[in-house]
Amino acid sequence: MYIDSYYLILVVPALLLAMWAQIKVKSTFERFSKEAVTRGITGAQAATFLLKVNNITDVRVERVAGNLTDHYDPSHKVLRLSDAVYGKATVAAVGVAAHETGHAIQHATKYGPLVLRSTLVPIANIGSAMGPTLALVGLIMSFNLLVDIGLLLFGAAVLFYVVTLPVEFNASRRAIEILGKSGTMNQDELKGVRKVLGAAAMTYVASALSSIGNFIRLMLISRNRRN
Repeated sequence: MYIDSYYLILVVPALLLAMWAQIKVKSTFERFSKEAVTRGITGAQAATFLLKVNNITDVRVERVAGNLTDHYDPSHKVLRLSDAVYGKATVAAVGVAAHETGHAIQHATKYGPLVLRSTLVPIANIGSAMGPTLALVGLIMSFNLLVDIGLLLFGAAVLFYVVTLPVEFNASRRAIEILGKSGTMNQDELKGVRKVLGAAAMTYVASALSSIGNFIRLMLISRNRRN
């Protein structure tokens, strides 16, 4: 990896934030995984109930292996919950399950940022894997066209990370709102959910800042070389 002053200033702080966010989300999840919900409802039961409340009948709720591997698959309309969430009746489990249900609700209502993010997935995957490498190779070879192609591809990946932020924040807002309105959790439990989902949100913020920092860094290096 090519390390320069721009990397130290723009990228390293974001990487440190990402490390802190990962530690924070793990510790917060573990903390509230020890707090049982008053109603005794599991993550899977909460997700099923919230889908029903929102008149979503074509989404399945399944168990998935791994730790914090919970996600909503819009292509197959499947809400997958990890072992620590699916069958657990804890504040953390219900909170995470509700968050993922929030994504299913976004999909059902065609939430704009989610639609945009889904559209960006193919090019973002290519841009994330190849963009920075092409740009760096272009800089080394003084091949400006290759640099521009790399930056264009990487820019699509950066846009994906940026668009992910409102998608994740909105899903968490929906989760907390429907948990409260449906009476699934009391106010003290909702405070725990906010902490769990807030910690998780920081991982997305760190990823976005890291990608933005890398993109700006490559643009500055390219501008300096051309000048």
